[in-house]
Amino acid sequence: MLVLDPRRLRLLRDVTRTGSIAGAAQRAGCTAAAASQQLAALERDTGVSLLERGPRSVRLTEAGRVLAEHADRVLVELDGAEQALLAVAGLRGGRLRVAAFGTAAGFAVPALGTFRRRHPGVEVTFVELEPDEAVPAVRAGEVDLAVTHQYARLPKPDLRGLRQTALRSERLLLAVPPSLRPGDDGPVRLPDYAGADWISPRPATGFQALVELACRAAGFEPKVGFRTDSYDVMLTLVAADLGVALVPELAAVPRAGVTFLEVARPAPLTREVHATTRAADTSAAVAELLELLVERVSGRGASARPARRRG
Repeated sequence: MLVLDPRRLRLLRDVTRTGSIAGAAQRAGCTAAAASQQLAALERDTGVSLLERGPRSVRLTEAGRVLAEHADRVLVELDGAEQALLAVAGLRGGRLRVAAFGTAAGFAVPALGTFRRRHPGVEVTFVELEPDEAVPAVRAGEVDLAVTHQYARLPKPDLRGLRQTALRSERLLLAVPPSLRPGDDGPVRLPDYAGADWISPRPATGFQALVELACRAAGFEPKVGFRTDSYDVMLTLVAADLGVALVPELAAVPRAGVTFLEVARPAPLTREVHATTRAADTSAAVAELLELLVERVSGRGASARPARRRG
């Protein structure tokens, strides 16, 4: 396959524009002799004569004229590609595709908003995805950065080819209605609620498995009478005195009729929140959003242990 050197094509094009090898050499910032050698090499590459050289002038052959016309279009495209690359590297162009699970929106969306205000030339998109969808989407190149989570007691996902940056570690809290609110402010044990009705996600979700694993580790099988994948609905059910539920700290939004209790046993009842990216992705946009996410989480005091919250 014929491979043409863009520098030599540029010289040939500039011979057409300036009418001489010397003029083309001046544009290229080299000597006329060096330019002549490069043009001779281009003729060897193509296997055809491109220039008719006279004692005091040079003109393109028909083959040279055809190649120069194509070279002009090729070089315009190459120049455009170079400018586009520089724009992406300088965060003046390109795109950034982001995903996050629902309760991470509280810090992920503000970070994304800051990024967009700083770099309006970058095309930004966002989609809400749970980790079981987000991790494969990052690997497949459909998403550039995903905010994901992993529960301590559940198997880790396949992370081959991916990189995870820790953002925060959060506990699971037990949401209880007024009728089951304890008298003291200390941590509670799950066995104390073995006789309660439980509210849990649907069986298709990983969190549902965690709820049952945690209860079994505490020595009992939870009686699940209500199932929902929405934390808002879950807390509404708790507030209606229909049962208790385990919820991550990010989902523990103060609500009338709901008290969030720290769980002492079993431990650890935690989930780790990460930013998941492709290991080979060196995008400046991904790097900056990752920095903004870390700053945003740190600003919220992610490492602090929140006080017990009552509704």
